[in-house]
Amino acid sequence: MALSTSDLAAIGTPRVIEELDYEATLTAIKGDFAARATAAGLAYDVAMLEFDPVVILLQTAAYREMVLRARVNDAARSNLLAFAAGTDLDHVGANASPPVLRMPGEDDERFRLRILLTTQARNVGSDARYRLIALNSSSQVKEAVAYRLGRDPRVYVAITSTDAGGVAPQALIDDVTADFYLPDNHLTNGDVTVVSAVTQQVGITATVKLLPGTPATVIAALAEGLRAAWLAEGGLGRDLTRDGVKARLMQPGVYSAASSEPAADLVQQPYQAVTLGEVTIVQDGEAI
Repeated sequence: MALSTSDLAAIGTPRVIEELDYEATLTAIKGDFAARATAAGLAYDVAMLEFDPVVILLQTAAYREMVLRARVNDAARSNLLAFAAGTDLDHVGANASPPVLRMPGEDDERFRLRILLTTQARNVGSDARYRLIALNSSSQVKEAVAYRLGRDPRVYVAITSTDAGGVAPQALIDDVTADFYLPDNHLTNGDVTVVSAVTQQVGITATVKLLPGTPATVIAALAEGLRAAWLAEGGLGRDLTRDGVKARLMQPGVYSAASSEPAADLVQQPYQAVTLGEVTIVQDGEAI
């Protein structure tokens, strides 16, 4: 089973990255100092007031050790695909096999996905290879997924765009399609059809009741926040649910929320995506 970037995040923090605890470090240093002082025949109480010069020195040592350990943690993260960012991630990509270079304007998460797919795409017939070719084709491709319909031998590749609410324009579809037929891509199935994953635009209508004293200007902010949340969290295979809309509208100052459109949950296939049309939020008075 192929890993995804969400699988990387779910693996958890590796043991090489140490959990930092200033108080535990300070206690250990104090204990070490006390043991050494006793061995040297010095009766010195390190539990005395914090403004004692020796205690201040031990606190300084603990702080500097924390800084050093944090730097070691950062160095460890910079070499791990799941944690590396910025130029550190560029080096992880350059050291991949084969090397992967960041595309113009490409953010870390998309670049991280391409690096991961590169390690999974050695099988020329794998879904990872189809996804990688689509993502490598243009930085305008936000997401891609390969699928088949019934016994049809054709491979379909659904893509979303970084522009126009995710709808892939025909020019982008044509460019991605052309790349699938380049000799260097060595596909076992040369019959590939690229389509836009966004098949419908859906408007949202909802009513909210505000808490007393909440300014009416919050209504516009709710609409903008809902659209921004869907742009960030929506995508391939993401269902648009009435409960999800309600949850997003329950922001500070909102007493209750109800969604009237869409009339039912919109369940998507893994190769489908929904883009939002007009978002209308209506105030239904204030809570008593």
